[in-house]
Amino acid sequence: MAASDENPANLMVLTGPVRQEDIPALCAELDRVARPGQGPVVCDLRGVTTADLATVDAVARLRLAARRAGVGLRLRGPTPALWALLGLVGLAELCVEVERHPEEREPPLGVEEAVESGDAAL
Repeated sequence: MAASDENPANLMVLTGPVRQEDIPALCAELDRVARPGQGPVVCDLRGVTTADLATVDAVARLRLAARRAGVGLRLRGPTPALWALLGLVGLAELCVEVERHPEEREPPLGVEEAVESGDAAL
């Protein structure tokens, strides 16, 4: 796991596998980048290579650290497997927002093409 220092003030970039022993350093990094009044901390997860309970624990602790710092936590690019785990343990709705690519988002409900009964077959 690595957190990048070469990013805008409220951005954390995580890469590699996230392990239990990485969590204190991640929380310290969040405390460093958290700026109340400047919006949520964005945690870029696109480079994370694990989707396991250690990663879920890290996100949970980052969420708590963000709350203590008076800011929200926005997740960017979690893998579908990690997003499913976060949803399973109830963390998905606790994060401010998830930024995903359009092809990773769920399709909006009720946006299906309807066929009128009077339409001619093509």
